[in-house]
Amino acid sequence: MKSYDQLFINGHWVVPVKGGTFTSIDPSNESVLASVAAATAEDIDLAVKAARHAFDDGPWPRMSGAERGVVLRRIATGIRDRLPELAEIEVRDNGKPLPEALWDLEDAAGCFEYYAGLAEQLDENVEKPVALPDDRFSSVARKEPVGVAGAIIPWNFPMLMAAWKVAPALAAGCTMVLKPSEFTPLTALELSDIALKADLPPGVLNVVTGLGKDAGAPLSEHPGIDKLAFTGSVPTGSRIMQAAARDIKNVSLELGGKSPFIVFDDSDVEAAVEWIMFGIFWNQGEVCSATSRVLVQRGLYERLLERLEQETRKITIGNGLEQGVLLGPLVSRSQYDKVLDAVAKGKAEGARLVTGGNRPANLDKGYFMEPVVFADVPEDSWIWREEIFGPVVCVRPFDDEADAVRSANDSRFGLAAAVMSRDIERCERVARVLRAGIVWINCSQPTFTEAPWGGYKQSGIGRELGEWGLNNYLETKQITRYNSDKPWGWYIK
Repeated sequence: MKSYDQLFINGHWVVPVKGGTFTSIDPSNESVLASVAAATAEDIDLAVKAARHAFDDGPWPRMSGAERGVVLRRIATGIRDRLPELAEIEVRDNGKPLPEALWDLEDAAGCFEYYAGLAEQLDENVEKPVALPDDRFSSVARKEPVGVAGAIIPWNFPMLMAAWKVAPALAAGCTMVLKPSEFTPLTALELSDIALKADLPPGVLNVVTGLGKDAGAPLSEHPGIDKLAFTGSVPTGSRIMQAAARDIKNVSLELGGKSPFIVFDDSDVEAAVEWIMFGIFWNQGEVCSATSRVLVQRGLYERLLERLEQETRKITIGNGLEQGVLLGPLVSRSQYDKVLDAVAKGKAEGARLVTGGNRPANLDKGYFMEPVVFADVPEDSWIWREEIFGPVVCVRPFDDEADAVRSANDSRFGLAAAVMSRDIERCERVARVLRAGIVWINCSQPTFTEAPWGGYKQSGIGRELGEWGLNNYLETKQITRYNSDKPWGWYIK
């Protein structure tokens, strides 16, 4: 692997002020993949100052949306031109199967293309007239970039999560400091190189790799940041929100989930099993929206569990670069241990372990585990209520529609939900009462750049993707003009 021991600040590759590095580990064999630059507060300060200068004095916010769109399209092309190479890096850094990495990267390129289009549309919509009741005045509502954005992204979709934040921020005319996860920092650094070659002006995108306490915390606390965007865990999101509150920063948070999947007994059992498996085993279950709580109506319960066990046992586990692998390793030793601990809790709490939970017999290295199906999971159990973030699905029966909706909504999370039935009217009815920001009908997990993404309750604040993602990085200004040549008349001599 090439060297990753420098940060990308102000359009240049620079050694961290303190010269530190940390190691990126290949989760499939536990070997050192790369030595990566470790930023500290001093580097964060340099990156924020570079972004500040680029916003206050540089060309980017002053370019037309069409001009910014040209650069965003070049970034999309740069990702596509290096797709096989970037996908291999993503697999070796994260562990996911190669087809999923290719899919993610194509989505990342598409995200930059989509926001290039919205940047172009901004030229037509940057100012809109506001109807007023007094014809002596005229008013417009004007959209302007929020300023310098700080973004902290997770390790489960490294390049894609970067795209979800970088693309709309740049489209809006913002500048950004991006801090990727220390578990999967490599493709964010590659994105820096792609942006450099796309002629993005210096300081518009700065990428600082490092540990959360050394780089993430100083970024969230920096007074030079106007907006914070974070995707990750609830505890970290809470700390970021507290830091933002000190300076009243604009903040958007996409946090955890414990998403329900309601399966009515008129559903096709084979379709239900396929969508349940995709909803929890895709990307090793390391998905914030994973439908990890499955509620099955009693008439279908045992038959579905039987088929789910049979098909789960067939999943091919191994190195994500090997053909036919559907389940790679978990991302890190710490995550692996957390998921194993969750499985132990489930057993102790009385849930029935249907299958999985062990290390595959043919894999003695790497953070591999068999996918897990728990049945008869108590509603008050830890594994039913808390996010596991691994290939563990919890299943329990329900009696009727009201029972299913009650159980589905009984959660502090509200990111996503799914409902399956041949009765589309019932699906639509249930979808409208589920307390979640994303609801799928007769499927689970399809995600489109054009549609809003975000959750209710402790699953976050704000929405990403679509026009909503762009609005995250825009402020609205009122400009009102007095048009009469007559005195206003408030002060009368």
